[in-house]
Amino acid sequence: MWPGAETLELSGSVFTIMRDLIRENAGLYYDDSRREILAEKLSNRVRALGFRSFLDYYYLLKYDPTAESEWPCLVDALSVPETYFWREMGQVNALVDTILPNLVQSRPQAPVDIWCAACATGEEPLTIAMALAEAGWWDRAAIRIKASDASPSAIEKARRGIFRERSFRCLSHPLREKYFSPVEGGEKISPELHGRISWSCANLVNDQHIEPLVHVSVLFCRNVFIYFSPDTVANIVRRFARGMTRPGYLFVGASESLLKITDEFELEQFGEAFVYFLPPAKDPK
Repeated sequence: MWPGAETLELSGSVFTIMRDLIRENAGLYYDDSRREILAEKLSNRVRALGFRSFLDYYYLLKYDPTAESEWPCLVDALSVPETYFWREMGQVNALVDTILPNLVQSRPQAPVDIWCAACATGEEPLTIAMALAEAGWWDRAAIRIKASDASPSAIEKARRGIFRERSFRCLSHPLREKYFSPVEGGEKISPELHGRISWSCANLVNDQHIEPLVHVSVLFCRNVFIYFSPDTVANIVRRFARGMTRPGYLFVGASESLLKITDEFELEQFGEAFVYFLPPAKDPK
């Protein structure tokens, strides 16, 4: 919030139409209990555009020709970039120790494509890249990592590759020394490791954004479905199933479950991690 600025009033009726519009275009869902949170997050953006009410902002998003360029700004205002290196490593270890060897053995000539579909400021894909480096995979197989997020400002930070202390809370000192160098404003990831990842901005509710990215064997989409409605999650997971290479492996956050969402993925355990498995296509009889 601007210093001294109060949260703009968001009436129940305007909240309902704003909430539904945001769910339709960005996938993010705010139930009735989160009306004040939505108002607080967007008040500064409404003021920055010179508006005095959320209704004016709604009309811009709904009808104005400039709406397309405003949606990324709205996503930035609503984004929750809570991420850090070496987070939920059970799943990354399952990829490195079990899933990747299986994929390489079954298709020795094919590259293994990995997509981090909600990468925030980049800590997750860089963690995967570090884990692969530590296991020697970059010299043993053709692996490509794609990383995307709906927030343009988050992707810009990921592209810069400079991180502050908060991102290192779980990363060991030896790995921090090995892969990062002090620079003005924080610590910069090694250019060689950073260069192994392609970064892009993509909204998961937009099929045109998903299409160039989804044809992968391994897909990390962790800790983002908690912000979506069940219908939106079902649509996204269905799109993943249609586009992923089979067999495919989908990683979601520890607190997220797809058991009531999809029957196309099977929940399997690899070591200490649970992974949603997309089995090979059945041969036609």
